[in-house]
Amino acid sequence: MHSSHLLLEEPIRMASILEPSKSSFFPALTKIVGTLGPKSRSVETLSGCLKSGMSVARFDFSLGDAEYHQETLDNLKIAVKSTKKLCAVMLDTVGPELQVINKSEKAITLKADGLVTLTPNQDQEASSEVLPINFDGLAKAVKKGDTIFVGQYLFTGSETTSVWLEVDEVKGDDVICLSRNAATLAGALFTLHASQVQIDLPTLTEKDKEVITTWGVQNKIDFLSLSYCRHAEDVRQTREMLKKLGDLSQTQIFAKIENVEGLTHFDEILQEADGIILSRGNLGIDLPPEKVFLFQKAALYKCNMAGKPAVLTRVVDSMTDNLRPTRAEATDVANAVLDGSDAILLGAETLRGLYPVETISIVGKICAEAEKVFNQDLYFKKTVKYVGEPMTHLESIASSAVRAAIKVKASVIICFTSSGRAARLIAKYRPTMPVISVVIPRVKTNQLKWSFSGAFEARQSLIVRGLFPMLADPRHPAESTSATNESVLKVALDHGKQAGVIKSHDRVVVCQKVGDASVVKIIELED
Repeated sequence: MHSSHLLLEEPIRMASILEPSKSSFFPALTKIVGTLGPKSRSVETLSGCLKSGMSVARFDFSLGDAEYHQETLDNLKIAVKSTKKLCAVMLDTVGPELQVINKSEKAITLKADGLVTLTPNQDQEASSEVLPINFDGLAKAVKKGDTIFVGQYLFTGSETTSVWLEVDEVKGDDVICLSRNAATLAGALFTLHASQVQIDLPTLTEKDKEVITTWGVQNKIDFLSLSYCRHAEDVRQTREMLKKLGDLSQTQIFAKIENVEGLTHFDEILQEADGIILSRGNLGIDLPPEKVFLFQKAALYKCNMAGKPAVLTRVVDSMTDNLRPTRAEATDVANAVLDGSDAILLGAETLRGLYPVETISIVGKICAEAEKVFNQDLYFKKTVKYVGEPMTHLESIASSAVRAAIKVKASVIICFTSSGRAARLIAKYRPTMPVISVVIPRVKTNQLKWSFSGAFEARQSLIVRGLFPMLADPRHPAESTSATNESVLKVALDHGKQAGVIKSHDRVVVCQKVGDASVVKIIELED
C-alpha cells in the first residue's frame, strides 16, 4: 500500500499494532472530562478516575442540587490530595432545556404509531397518552410535520429509551404527536428536543445564575460550560456576569454547541468563547445523521486554528452498561483525536454508567494509540500557513520551540509561563511530546492583602491537549535572573523524571522569558 494513501506519515507496521500499549504517567496527550454523579462520587471511585486519566470533573446541574454536587466535589478534593493528580472543575449550566416531567417516576410505554399529547399543564399525570412539559411556548414554536425527540439523558443510537415524535396537530397550548417508534421512558425527567426549531428562552436561566453566583463562586470554578449556546451575545453576557463575581473573572467560558442555531453562528461564538464543546448527542438529532461527521471536522479545524480547546462528547455510549466499547465507538474516539480534538467528554458513561474508571482508562488508551499516528508534520504546516506572516513574537517562539523539539526528538518541552498563554500557543502546534507548563505565580494586591495568582492558569491547561501543568514556588519570579530560573527548571526536570517521561541522555526543549527576550533552548541531559 502506498503511504500517500494513508493519513499517516508511513505505513503502519503490523508489529507495532500488536505491541502492548505502554501506559505511563501521561496516559494520553488528549484530555478526558468526566461527568460526576451517582456512580462516580465516592472518594475511592474518584481516585480511580484520576489515576486512569480524568483531568477535568464536570458537574451537570440538570441533575442534583448544589448540596449534592458539593458533597461530590469535597470527595474529589480528598481524592486529588491522595493521588496527587490535579483536576479542574467545570460547571455545566442547564440552559433552556425542555423537559418532560414525570412526577410519579413510573415507566411510560409508548407504542409505534400511537398518539401522545405534549401539554404545558404540569398538574396532569405523565402517561402513555399525555406528557406534561416545562415550557408553555412549544405550541407556538412547532407546526405539523416537525420532529420532536423525547428521551432520558439525551439520545443514543439505540432508540428503545427515547421516542421520535412527529407533530400531528397543534391544539391551543397542546401539541398532539404521532409516535414513530415504540419506547419505554423511565425516570423523573426526560429531555425534549424539537429538531431545528428555535426555542425562545434565555441561554442562562435564573436557576443557572443562582447556581453560578453561589456554588460557582464558593468553589472558584475553572470552566463554565454554557449549554445551548446559540449566539456570540450569549457568551458576552455571561462574561459580563462573571466579571462582577471576584475570582470568577478568571473562569473560562466554553460554549456548548447543541443545535443548528449554534452552528449557524459558530464563527462568532468561537471568537468570543475560550473553548468549544461539541454536544454531538443533541446535534446528532438536530442535523441529518450524514452531516454530523462533516460538521465535526470543520468545527475542530476552526478551533485548532484559533488555538482554542475543542471538546467532543458522546463517544462511548455503550460503555454505560458494558465493559468494552463497540468497534464503531473505538474508531470514533481515534478519529476525534486525528481530527484535532483536545479533550473527550464522558457524560452518562461516568455519571451513571457501571464502569466509570474502566471507561476513562479505555478512552485514554485509544487516544494514545491515535496520537502515535497523528500526522503532526501536515498539521504543523497547515497551522503555520493559517497564521500567516508576519507572525507575532509569541507565535514565532511557540512554533520554533515545537519545530526544534521535533527535529531533535526531544522527550518533553518545558515552558515557563505566568498567564498560561505561551504554553497554550505551544500546544496549538500539537507537538508529539508532552509540554510541561511551569506556571509561575504572579503576586497581586488589592491594597489590603497580597495574593498569588496561578492556580487558575495551571488548572485551565488541564483541558488542552498535550499540556501538563506544574505550579512553581512563588518565590521564583518568572522573568528574573537565570539563577532562579535554573532552580525552577531543575524542579521541572525532576518532575518529568519521576513521571517517567524524561530519562538520562534525553533532549529537552525549554521555552522561557529572560528579561524582555523570549528564549528557546535545547538541553541534553547527562546521567
